[in-house]
Amino acid sequence: MTFNSTHLQQFIEVQQIRAQIIHLPGSTLTVPQAAAVLQISPDQIIKTVLFLADGQPLLVISCGVARIAWKWLADYLEISRRRLKTGTADEVQAITGYVVGAVPPFGHRQALRTVVDTAVYRQPILYGGGGETNALLCLAPTELRRVVGDEVLDLAERPLPDDAPFTPPSPT
Repeated sequence: MTFNSTHLQQFIEVQQIRAQIIHLPGSTLTVPQAAAVLQISPDQIIKTVLFLADGQPLLVISCGVARIAWKWLADYLEISRRRLKTGTADEVQAITGYVVGAVPPFGHRQALRTVVDTAVYRQPILYGGGGETNALLCLAPTELRRVVGDEVLDLAERPLPDDAPFTPPSPT
């Protein structure tokens, strides 16, 4: 069975989460589409990505179009980069209950370990998967942190100036 925004709304109500699901007239499968529809910065759109770390599901929540630094995530998890994979569309649906492009940060088939990129909590308001490709979840960063926990890591790849020394990210 595929979950949808109704399942997410029920989870929000049962868990007393301060969040709202916004239904849109069209699909918002990508961050740029969602940002354009809402007329906001792409950084306010969060994406929930399912990874399999040594075969175990792990969610990573990051901002906008930022790329997730796989190597940093693998190092943090103390596994080799080769043992970290993204879930296929079928795996995403089987594990979370939601289709790719609609996965919310919580309310899945099962509780999932979740790592959040530090940039997420610097946004004034967040919009993420709302359970359907034409729905978005809106909530405050503090509420997201309350619900998913405190596992936070600098995971967004950012270009470094040519003269900047490299220092690996650390958990915050």
